Amino acid sequence: MAKFLVNGGRALEGEISVSGSKNASLPALAASLLFSDAPPLFQNLPEIEDIKRMKELLQSQKDGRFDYEVAKKIRASILAVGPALARFGRSSFPHPGGCVIGARPIDVFFDGWKAMGAIVEKTPPSGKKPGFLAVSKPGFEELGGVHSIPIYEIRAPQGLRGCDFTFRVPSVTGTEGLMMTAVLAQGRTILRNVAEEPEILSLADWLNKNGAKIGGAGTHTITIEGRGGKLLSGQVPFLAPPDRIEAGSLAILGAIAAKKMTIKNFPENELTALLGVLKTARAEFEITHHDHSLFPSITLKRATKLRAVNVQTKEYPGFATDLQAPYTVLATQAEGVSMIHETIFEGRLNYVEDLNKIGARINLCDPHRAIVHGPSNLTGWNLEGPDIRAGLAFLIAALVARGESQIGNIYQIDRGHEKIDARLRALGADIKRMEA
Repeated sequence: MAKFLVNGGRALEGEISVSGSKNASLPALAASLLFSDAPPLFQNLPEIEDIKRMKELLQSQKDGRFDYEVAKKIRASILAVGPALARFGRSSFPHPGGCVIGARPIDVFFDGWKAMGAIVEKTPPSGKKPGFLAVSKPGFEELGGVHSIPIYEIRAPQGLRGCDFTFRVPSVTGTEGLMMTAVLAQGRTILRNVAEEPEILSLADWLNKNGAKIGGAGTHTITIEGRGGKLLSGQVPFLAPPDRIEAGSLAILGAIAAKKMTIKNFPENELTALLGVLKTARAEFEITHHDHSLFPSITLKRATKLRAVNVQTKEYPGFATDLQAPYTVLATQAEGVSMIHETIFEGRLNYVEDLNKIGARINLCDPHRAIVHGPSNLTGWNLEGPDIRAGLAFLIAALVARGESQIGNIYQIDRGHEKIDARLRALGADIKRMEA
């Protein structure tokens, strides 16, 4: 398995551009199933593992059914199910894979599809225990000596019809999945208490340009006028916006490790919560707007004395849960005591013990809260990235730490960040990719 070898402590200097958004590109690719046989064009997609897996998933699709071995590798496989159901009247897939960061139930999809008239049931794969697929992945129910995950079959024998559906709690992928499903349904669908993330608005705007009728994206209520099975045109290509999570993570890195680092294509308006926290923490940065670009740039320098700030993750436009782990690394370099309160996922602080191994002083109060004492002198160590965001946080910590670090399981980092090692080397980082 590949790993990064990092010699930390170097001041970073230069320019780096934000890649296309992973979380905007994945649902857009899934939505290609809503289009006629001439597929839409996609521009500025990030060259990352999750995008490769989604393309493989869509290529494996036959009459709404997906290859189980491909689908189980990527959490975002659930996004393709709604469009497949809407187009073919059926779909089957295994329980999605992805990051191990706590419970991420998919029942919201089932509830929404049922409200549209679909039937959802588990179905036995050939030669396996009914309703389950055997895999060699820990953390799932163990049956007959092997780990297993459920297989689901969804059918709409009478077609899909519009509905009035309220989410118990806002869900980004749930909102995207049901919104895409409703595009080809018969009649009007109203989705209430939906997520407001900008990736949802990006998806809706693009679908509307190709014939969909979606209103209210970016608010708590979305209305979709279904097309009764009529496919979209695909005349307007999808242009992936800058990845706000990568942009925020790079800004955090610059605040603690840069001599002078400029981040181009910085989605300022989508990162107001982070920028507010950085300002309160006395990070040194300046935002510059350009006539020739839709997005400004931000220039950061390592702050002389960062101040501890309490952070609580929230749904957009609050502080993003995906930035929580990188910010915790910044908190280790700040003067004072910071409270990190993770309100979205109960397993997303599972990396803090590893940060303590390299010199951080973090007390894990419970699955949702951690106390960070700073500043701390971090020292190189061997770490394994458990998921995309914690993996990048470990890389940020290694760049700040003195001495040599090895970051293992970098497949997780590659899932969400395009050629991050080469891009950081261009800033002066001492980082090497070591293949197994």
